[in-house]
This record gives sequence, structure tokens and C-alpha cells, in this order.
Amino acid sequence: MSLLHEPHHDGSPTYLDDEAPALGASVTVRLRTAAGDPVEQVWLRTTYDAEPVYHPCTVTSRDAATTWWEGTLPVHNPLTRYRFLLADAAGNQRWLTAAGIAEHDVSDAFDHRVTVHEPAPDWGRDGVVYQVFPDRFARSAAAEERATPDWALPADWDDEVVFELSDPRTAVQLFGGDLDGVVEHLDHVAEVGATILYTTPVFPGESNHRYNASTFDGVDPQLGGDAAYERLARAVHARGWRLLGDLTTNHTGDTHEWFVGAAAAPDAPTRSWYHFDADGGYECWMGFATLPKLNLADPDLRATMVEGPTSIVARWLRPPYDVDGWRIDVANMTGRLGALDVNHEVARAVRRTAQAERPDALVIGEHNHDASEDLDGDGWHGTMNYSGFSWPVWSWLRSPDSPARPFGRPLPVPVRPGPLVQRTFREWQARYGWRAASASWNILGSHDSARIRTVTQDPARHRVAAGLQFTLPGVPMVFAGDEIGLEGVAGEDSRRPMPWQHRERWDTTTLEAYAALAAARREHVALRRGGLRWAHVDDDTLVFVREHPEGDVLVAARRAAGPAVRLPAGQLLGAAGELDGTVVVATDGAPGPLEQDDTAVVVPAADGASLTVWRL
Repeated sequence: MSLLHEPHHDGSPTYLDDEAPALGASVTVRLRTAAGDPVEQVWLRTTYDAEPVYHPCTVTSRDAATTWWEGTLPVHNPLTRYRFLLADAAGNQRWLTAAGIAEHDVSDAFDHRVTVHEPAPDWGRDGVVYQVFPDRFARSAAAEERATPDWALPADWDDEVVFELSDPRTAVQLFGGDLDGVVEHLDHVAEVGATILYTTPVFPGESNHRYNASTFDGVDPQLGGDAAYERLARAVHARGWRLLGDLTTNHTGDTHEWFVGAAAAPDAPTRSWYHFDADGGYECWMGFATLPKLNLADPDLRATMVEGPTSIVARWLRPPYDVDGWRIDVANMTGRLGALDVNHEVARAVRRTAQAERPDALVIGEHNHDASEDLDGDGWHGTMNYSGFSWPVWSWLRSPDSPARPFGRPLPVPVRPGPLVQRTFREWQARYGWRAASASWNILGSHDSARIRTVTQDPARHRVAAGLQFTLPGVPMVFAGDEIGLEGVAGEDSRRPMPWQHRERWDTTTLEAYAALAAARREHVALRRGGLRWAHVDDDTLVFVREHPEGDVLVAARRAAGPAVRLPAGQLLGAAGELDGTVVVATDGAPGPLEQDDTAVVVPAADGASLTVWRL
């Protein structure tokens, strides 16, 4: 069904003239309605210290296809929510929120948002993230000379990954990847089109994943130590890229120096840094005794971990490493335990400390369900967007026969039709707010989930998923190996070593698609900063427009073959609009340009799963 007739507003430059206004300022907001829409009055509703107030909007232009309305939004509170009230001559009323049109009264949960806090840095919004799990990415010659630690089970690069959590070998199977191995393969990262290198933790820990840190004061010698991290940072920055670290603020390992001292004596200075009970037991992450939970309500721990220039957060952002920001592990649980909740305080402290060292530092919080209450603008810039991106993509493109295991739920992600998937995208984007959603990571999977190739069981559908990753609002995050079709049924299984020595196994067509999508995103600002207007949705097809004053693009994603789609030309191009229609990028097949007749722009038929971007 065509959706271009729907009233539309979002937080992009076409509709909002200042994404981060000063407190007390006023912002101009714009709304478009179709010429055939009977709306005669539009009011902008916001809240003034939690009290609803209404501001009239006026018509600024009108043509045969579109009416543009404009209103003034006073920014009275640091986080200002707003929506539109539309009325026609017959007295019918509708609300327009970020989730779309509603003909009944709805809560403020889906209202548009403006925040006075600075947005994520440009490099974090415009880049492409490449995630590396160091133990499984690449092994340098120096790694061959290192002794295997006592806790580890050594593995050859071609060995099968042990991935069942019930198997004690899973966390200790060590393949020996190191940081110099990453440096040696940065040309491949460049080939993918990435500009931000994100590695999972580099601190020592008695596991292959290193989320059970034994210290935050140095880099694991198994990875090459501090000197290797310095070499990696220099190599990354020499290419004009950014380096993002991974910091666990929720817990340490049970071999961490802080915890060892705390467990040894009830009067230890670090005892209050954890949650011990009277008999010596302690709180830990999800029942894993090796991951004791930190008590970030403790002022001394907070000063050591997240606050000020001597903190862990700050020190790694300075030379010689110059890390450009942090991905915060288990950000959703950090500072939360029962009645205790200092999560927002911690998020603000991390960002404040990071930006004191580097004004353009980026802070992304891991959150695998609803992060909306944690994204008010002055803490995490965005989140790893599982709920708002990964799961709807999985549910649209998953093969019913996929062996991929669900992530965080007892049943597989259901297979759903396009309208439900589009509704999911829209509601989650509304919950997060335009700015936070745009800074969040579009992920098809990670080291904690099944691989997208295993989910789809089909290379063409995999490439459609990648196309959505690069063309919907948000920042693409590619987990190393996705670009060549690596598989994995669960998070631990997804951590298979990169098969550098078996390039004959690589899906080079998919690698080329990732590179082309990254190039298209780099070339077209609409794919990085543009608005999102849905144009057509059916069970197997999603068509949308990315709008920006510097030029619009049209995207058509199909999970199966389908007929041509006709879109109202006036509502897509404007009354006097001229169509360009050339193909920018296509994941499969050789689709022709868009065509135009007297009334419609025609999206070509497709003979299978594909994603195509056209210049409008």
C-alpha cells in the first residue's frame, strides 16, 4: 500500500531547523500533508513543565500535490516532546506522532523529541563501524611465539569453535588472535568501507572474550600488550579513522585486583565497590560467579571508574592510545540492582568525562531491548539497536528453516510480513527519538547473536539485510565476517575465526555489496542525515524515501520477487519535480532506472530478493 499520502514530520533538516537548540530558544518545525488531505487546521502540542500547551501552525506553501505547514516550538525544558493535532472542517481530529497518524488519543511515549544536549559527533553518525573480536580476527607472527596461559585451551585457526555455554571449554578456547593481526588486515576493513574500528575488550581476562577483566590498567599481553594497542591506534588514526574501545562498567572478573582484595577482607578499601552480603556472597551478572557486579553508587568506585581525568574512562582517551570513545558493555544494567538505580548518573558521568578528554568522544550503550528511557540526550549518544533494527530485519528475512537460535527469548523470532515490520521500525524509532535513533547502531548481529547469513539461509536475502543496514536511519555496524558470509547459530558460534587462509570460501559478491553500500552512504548525505518517509509497504516489499535538502534517494527492499510499484509522482517529487531515477546501488540483479508517466513514478519489478537505491 502507498503511504506517501500520510502527513509527515521527522527530526531531519527538511522538517526541523535546529536539532540541538539552546534552552529557551524557539525551533521552527515543518509538516507536510497531501493536497487531498482534508486537514484545515494544525496545532503543535508540546508540554511546558509537563503541562500541555498548543501553538498554531500556518500554511507556508501549497501546490497540486503537497501542503507545507510551519510552527514554532519553544524549547522550555532540556528534553522537549511535541506532536501535531490535525483537524478538518467536519470536526474530525487526528494526532501525528513520531509513530505515525492516530485517530484516538495516545500517550506521549511516541512523541517527537528535541533535546538541548549536543548530538553525537559527526564521525560517529556519518561513519561505518567494523566490529572485531580480537581472539578470532587475525593472528600475527608474534602470536605464534607467545606461551598459552594456564587457564586457556589452545586452538588452531581451523579448529571448530566450541560454543555451548554448558561446555566449560567455550570461554577458554583460545585461538590466539592479537592486535598486530588486526593492524595487518586494516586494508580489508578499508575494502568493506568502514571508518570506525570497534574492538571488544582488550584488557586482560581469563577468557577469550575478556569481559571478565582482571585489570583496567593495561592491555592483555596475549594481544601484544600496551605497545600493540598503541600500534593499532596509530595505524587506525593514520587512515583518518576512529578507534572505539569496549568498557564493562557493570562488572569485573573475579580475578580483578579490586575484587580479589575485596573478597579477601571485609574491611578492604574496595569491598564497597561490589555488592557483598553478610555471609560473603556477592551479586554477579546473570548468576555468573566469575562476573561480580560493581556498585556504582559508591563514590570512590565512581571516581576511579567513570569520573574525572584519572578515571578508567578518561585515561585510555589520552595519548599514546587516543581512543575516540567507548562502547559500554551491559549499559542497560550498569548501576542498577533492585531498588538501586544510578544508571543515568553513570551514563552522564561517562559522557562528561570522555568529552572532557576529547570533545568529540562517542559513547554508545549496549542495550538489547528497550533503551528509550536511557536516551534522553545527556548520557549514551545511542545504543546497539537490537530491538529497533535487528529483530524486525530478522523477522522479515528469516528463513523458516534457519537453525539460528533466538537472542534473549525462548522462541525464534517469528517470520512477519512487511506492514508489521514497518510498524516495528516506526515505533522503535519514535521511542528512541529521531536523534538517538540516528546515532544508534544498525546491527544485523554481533558476537552475542547468531549471524545474519544463518538467519536468512540465503545470500540474496543477506544482502537485502545489509542494504537496510546502510540505508535506514542509524549507523551501520558490521561484525567482522558478515561481509564474506560467515555463519553461526548463536553468539559464541558466531565467533568463528576469520578464514584468511581460505579465501575460496568467501562470498565475494556479498563483500562487493557491502563495499558498494558503504560508498553510496558516503556519497549521499540523505543516507546519513536524511529523513525517512515511507512510500509503499506490502508483505514482501518495503519502499522508502530518504529526504535531505542536498538531494533525496528512493530505496526499494524486496524479500521475494514482486511486480512494479507505482508511486504518486506529485507526492514523491513535488508538483514541478523532475525525476533523475538513476541507480545508485543495487544488491542483486540489474534493475533499470525509475520511470515516470503523467501520474506516477514506477519502481521496476523484481525477480527475486534485492535492494536498490535510486537518485530522485
